[in-house]
Amino acid sequence: MFKRKSKLKREYDERLRSLMVETRTEWEQAKVIEQHLDDYDQEVIIRRKIAESKHFYLYKEAKARKLGSE
Repeated sequence: MFKRKSKLKREYDERLRSLMVETRTEWEQAKVIEQHLDDYDQEVIIRRKIAESKHFYLYKEAKARKLGSE
Protein backbone atom coordinates (compact mmCIF):
# COMPACT_ATOMS: atom_id res chain seq x y z
CA MET A 1 0.00 0.00 0.00
CA PHE A 2 2.73 2.51 0.91
CA LYS A 3 4.84 1.54 -2.10
CA ARG A 4 2.05 2.54 -4.41
CA LYS A 5 1.64 5.88 -2.67
CA SER A 6 5.33 6.72 -2.97
CA LYS A 7 5.35 5.57 -6.61
CA LEU A 8 2.41 7.87 -7.40
CA LYS A 9 4.09 10.76 -5.60
CA ARG A 10 7.26 10.26 -7.65
CA GLU A 11 5.27 10.13 -10.88
CA TYR A 12 3.35 13.31 -10.07
CA ASP A 13 6.48 15.09 -8.88
CA GLU A 14 8.22 14.19 -12.14
CA ARG A 15 5.22 15.44 -14.12
CA LEU A 16 5.31 18.69 -12.14
CA ARG A 17 9.01 19.12 -12.93
CA SER A 18 8.43 18.60 -16.65
CA LEU A 19 5.50 21.04 -16.63
CA MET A 20 7.71 23.61 -14.93
CA VAL A 21 10.33 23.23 -17.66
CA GLU A 22 7.66 23.53 -20.38
CA THR A 23 6.07 26.62 -18.87
CA ARG A 24 9.48 28.24 -18.30
CA THR A 25 10.33 27.72 -21.97
CA GLU A 26 6.94 29.06 -23.06
CA TRP A 27 7.35 32.11 -20.83
CA GLU A 28 10.86 32.85 -22.14
CA GLN A 29 9.69 32.53 -25.74
CA ALA A 30 6.82 34.93 -25.05
CA LYS A 31 9.26 37.45 -23.55
CA VAL A 32 11.49 37.26 -26.62
CA ILE A 33 8.54 37.74 -28.97
CA GLU A 34 7.35 40.72 -26.94
CA GLN A 35 10.80 42.33 -27.07
CA HIS A 36 10.98 41.99 -30.88
CA LEU A 37 7.66 43.70 -31.52
CA ASP A 38 7.77 47.26 -32.79
CA ASP A 39 4.26 48.18 -31.75
CA TYR A 40 2.11 47.57 -28.70
CA ASP A 41 0.28 44.27 -29.23
CA GLN A 42 -1.99 43.48 -26.33
CA GLU A 43 -2.48 39.81 -27.29
CA VAL A 44 1.26 39.13 -27.07
CA ILE A 45 1.46 40.82 -23.68
CA ILE A 46 -1.50 38.80 -22.43
CA ARG A 47 0.10 35.55 -23.63
CA ARG A 48 3.32 36.43 -21.80
CA LYS A 49 1.45 37.20 -18.59
CA ILE A 50 -0.50 33.95 -18.80
CA ALA A 51 2.70 31.95 -19.35
CA GLU A 52 4.35 33.75 -16.43
CA SER A 53 1.37 33.07 -14.16
CA LYS A 54 1.33 29.37 -15.05
CA HIS A 55 5.04 29.04 -14.33
CA PHE A 56 4.85 30.77 -10.94
CA TYR A 57 1.78 28.77 -9.95
CA LEU A 58 3.67 25.54 -10.64
CA TYR A 59 6.71 26.90 -8.82
CA LYS A 60 4.57 27.66 -5.76
CA GLU A 61 3.07 24.16 -5.92
CA ALA A 62 6.53 22.60 -6.09
CA LYS A 63 7.62 24.66 -3.11
CA ALA A 64 4.56 23.51 -1.14
CA ARG A 65 5.36 19.90 -1.97
CA LYS A 66 8.98 20.50 -0.96
CA LEU A 67 10.05 19.16 -4.32
CA GLY A 68 13.55 20.61 -4.39
CA SER A 69 16.17 19.24 -6.75
CA GLU A 70 16.16 15.60 -5.71
